Amino acid sequence: MKRVSTFNNLGGLQSILFCAGIYVVSLFFSIFICSSVFYAFNPKKSNAQGITQVSNSTDKTMFASVGK
Repeated sequence: MKRVSTFNNLGGLQSILFCAGIYVVSLFFSIFICSSVFYAFNPKKSNAQGITQVSNSTDKTMFASVGK
């Protein structure tokens, strides 16, 4: 009787499974990185308004402390 092993069959697919796994991981990270870069250059309007309000109040306090 011959032993039937599925381990050899999986060994043949190892390179394909590895490439598919690396592809999925790189796709996930590329989407995350590209969306981070996009939102860094194009912030949402609600966040942009909050940033301008904070920077205006910071500028006022800075000018008040610089006077002679």
